[in-house]
Amino acid sequence: MNKTYALINQQLVPYQDAMMHISDLSVQRGYGIFDFFKTIGGKPLFLDDHLDRFCHSAQRMHLDPGCSTHELRAMLEVLMVKNNLPDSGIRITLTGGYSTDGYTISKPNLLITQQALQLERTVQEGGIRLITYEHQRQLPDVKTIDYLMAVWLQPAIKSHGADDVLYHSNGLVTECPRSNFFMVTKKGEVVTGASNVLKGVTRKQLLQLASHEFETVERDFTLDELMQASEAFVSSTTKLVLPVTEINGIRIGNGSCGPITRRMHELFSELSYGGK
Repeated sequence: MNKTYALINQQLVPYQDAMMHISDLSVQRGYGIFDFFKTIGGKPLFLDDHLDRFCHSAQRMHLDPGCSTHELRAMLEVLMVKNNLPDSGIRITLTGGYSTDGYTISKPNLLITQQALQLERTVQEGGIRLITYEHQRQLPDVKTIDYLMAVWLQPAIKSHGADDVLYHSNGLVTECPRSNFFMVTKKGEVVTGASNVLKGVTRKQLLQLASHEFETVERDFTLDELMQASEAFVSSTTKLVLPVTEINGIRIGNGSCGPITRRMHELFSELSYGGK
């Protein structure tokens, strides 16, 4: 197995030696951001969108990466060449820095890691099961490292025999902790929430793809409306398009991957993998 490397503040180091001091605000207060993208055959997927979101998150969190987007691209290229992992996931993390009082933002630390990924290219026909939970993430437009609620809910998710949780707030469906959520109405309308969600890169691509074949809408919708849906699915960089077949023990549609979900998976796979 080849040794993998990481980047810490633009310095290339062996992955096992990649370390930070405990005074970092990511440790002291959970303060930081990240973004995550895939490489397929050595080529980054939707890199412009991921870097745009990373820069937006950094600005919103008052964190200066200490480099330009051009320099960040160059660093990513160095890491990809060094690790030689054609199919992989790359995570860019920016922390609150080494704080003298454990509360004040300091010079941020920039961490870039890469790991090999086994890419799933076929739709998971059986889908996943969700439970719902009322919760609204702080700064929902920012991809922060704060997954406190999602981790805290893991025992409840497992005890209900579910795979993940779907958040809702004030009666409106929002998102899953690590993926965007879509429903398909009985009229065949593809709908995803508009308010208080992280607008994912895969979500953006799916909305564009769906608009060519289906009526596609970004709008808020309720849990009651969702339970009348004919199909549902989640989307993310790693999950692609993943059917949701059960919510709170209630079957969605016929309880299997629906035709529109399957078509969305096909369209996205063609875009991502070039039809392979």
